Amino acid sequence: MTRIAYLVSSASEITLADGSAHPTGYFAEEAVKPYDRFVAAGFDVAVVTPDGRPPTADPYGLRWYFHYPDEDKDYLDSVVRTFANDPDDIRFTLHQNTELGLAAARRIAAILQAGGLDPAAAHAAVSRAAKIAWREDRPLVDVVSSDGFSPTVNRAEAQAAVDAQRQDSEALAAERHNRLQSIEGFRRPLDLSSLSDEQLAAFDAVFAPGGHGPMVDLADDPDVARLLTTLQGKQAPIAALCHGPALLLSAPERPDGQWLFDGYRMTCFTDEEENQTEPGRLGLPWYVDTALKNAGAVFDDGPAAWASHVVVDRNLITGQNPGSTEAVAAAVVRALRGTTAKAA
Repeated sequence: MTRIAYLVSSASEITLADGSAHPTGYFAEEAVKPYDRFVAAGFDVAVVTPDGRPPTADPYGLRWYFHYPDEDKDYLDSVVRTFANDPDDIRFTLHQNTELGLAAARRIAAILQAGGLDPAAAHAAVSRAAKIAWREDRPLVDVVSSDGFSPTVNRAEAQAAVDAQRQDSEALAAERHNRLQSIEGFRRPLDLSSLSDEQLAAFDAVFAPGGHGPMVDLADDPDVARLLTTLQGKQAPIAALCHGPALLLSAPERPDGQWLFDGYRMTCFTDEEENQTEPGRLGLPWYVDTALKNAGAVFDDGPAAWASHVVVDRNLITGQNPGSTEAVAAAVVRALRGTTAKAA
């Protein structure tokens, strides 16, 4: 059976630039979705932490706005794509994503459909309203309840749609947290430092989810270096998401004196995205994006912040942000199934 080292940070605090401690850990969505995807694919998923301590869910990663139900997320993505013909013109910030109520677009479209519009016309109307909200930094409720938008949407209905969307996101965050706490490996992970080289060689891949935790205990760890060297030696998939690519900084030099992943195309949570997060605004001691570039990465970020973006270069698979979770998990499954097929 294909065996994946599911490498999760066990850090619960990160030291900020001013020396103060800030809560951290793994992001729940980034941890649970790939785990369940890999198990469903029939893989043996072994949860591993650097020291064998159970990992901690980052309280920040449990905020409701990181847990849109799929149908709301997909609809919002389709709306945002209408904002500009050139994706480079779209700068969609976390503030706009969380504070303007744009994730309720699907639900407001449903109100319009109930009032007589067909789905395409409702989508077009909501997209126009969302673009105004995005450009003018106005709550979507204000736009759709203003004069001239639609007589079938009143402010109370629009606000109810926004409130319902948030409640569903909060429920989903709690559900994902509970799911992770129920997984035996998250309660009793393997201790990476205790695994022999032979045990590391038995893994067919490694995957590291994000959250700021990897910056604390995966970026400079000799046992992470052992794991990466072992898997790189057999060109096994090495995959990481969001801040997870910080583990690549533990990799040693090659015989030619260059970093093990020098010249590889990769992505991670970008400096632009980091500057919008709570820890980024408080002041982090370093950024993963910049550190990977300085190490020798050929950095490949997506056309817009917060949009799904996955980079595959040889055996290295990286995802940019929480929105890339499902796509990076799918890329890992494809890589492992391809490896299995070649071996057969």
